[in-house]
Amino acid sequence: MNNDQTIESQAKIYVYDLKNCAREFGFKADEHWVVSMANSAGKAAIEKQYFPTLSASVLPEILAELLEAVKFKLTQKPAGLENTLDTAAIRRQRLQYLVAYSPNRLIR
Repeated sequence: MNNDQTIESQAKIYVYDLKNCAREFGFKADEHWVVSMANSAGKAAIEKQYFPTLSASVLPEILAELLEAVKFKLTQKPAGLENTLDTAAIRRQRLQYLVAYSPNRLIR
């Protein structure tokens, strides 16, 4: 399996999990997922602020591509920051997670 197939299959599984989670927690039609890259501290901060969240540990070499593939499958536009990050920048910032949350689902 080449890298593109791996990214595509991981994106497909992640989006499947997002849809199941949305169904399980009764997301309304206007609710959506925000998907981003995070390091351990960022992931923990998001998990303290929002529920539900869905995170996946990802190798730095494919993190940006996987995020782009997930956003494409969710029909979301990639943010400018993701397009400028390369593997070295991802490693420097210690980004290792793909984290999804709904901005409408704050923990009170």
